[in-house]
Amino acid sequence: MGNPLPRVLLGIAMVITVVAVDLLFFRDKQWFWERLAANVGIVLVFGAFYFRFAVRS
Repeated sequence: MGNPLPRVLLGIAMVITVVAVDLLFFRDKQWFWERLAANVGIVLVFGAFYFRFAVRS
């Protein structure tokens, strides 16, 4: 199974990043699609790092 700590830390870092970007850049704006695109992009970047560095072959 392995140690779940890296997955938990990556998930926490991703949530903190999404919330921080929403609060810092989209605080006063009601742009739903831009916010959604930014959040999906952040999740995709974190997913790419996860599959590149955290998953062992």
